[in-house]
Amino acid sequence: MPLAPKAAAPENNLTRIEVVGAILHRPVSLKPRPQQMPFLDLLSPDRVHTNFKATGKGDLLQRLSVLLAADTSESGLILDALGAREALGSTGLGRGVAIPHGRIEGLSKARAAFVRLASPLEFDAIDGQPVDLVAALAVPAQFNDQHLKLLGELAEIFSDAEMTNALREAADGSVLHAKLAEFAGTRLRDSAWTD
Repeated sequence: MPLAPKAAAPENNLTRIEVVGAILHRPVSLKPRPQQMPFLDLLSPDRVHTNFKATGKGDLLQRLSVLLAADTSESGLILDALGAREALGSTGLGRGVAIPHGRIEGLSKARAAFVRLASPLEFDAIDGQPVDLVAALAVPAQFNDQHLKLLGELAEIFSDAEMTNALREAADGSVLHAKLAEFAGTRLRDSAWTD
């Protein structure tokens, strides 16, 4: 069996990149570029709130369903999906963070909301701690892979202690959104997607 050839010189790599570009009918860059996270692509500034008030977990899910819905008919479907997911097990990740989410049959497009609660709520989180940072997702039922990617992105955000501290200290919703955008800009991503 012949030995593998040595790594090609940089000029040979450029030739290969140019060939790939020609096949794809577009230029291809060697430099990775920062992309927004898919979560941020779905998070409109009007769905980002600080001092969000809720009296309990059920009330929070109901208020999030209204925030995520395009109209009143969707809010009931979203609430049902969020509730059904919570019935399987709490989406409280611990360290004051929850990611209520659901896939909804007939939903036309994916949506996200992010709230910092006025007062932490009991959420049956895995560490037993109350929740104050909540990222909510409503996605069309057929968005299996995208749904998992979104949850992965959120896990990355919330696993960064510096980031969660910054979210807790943000003065208002626009600063919260800006902090999420800043975090996204520091990470290298695949191409952003929207539905």
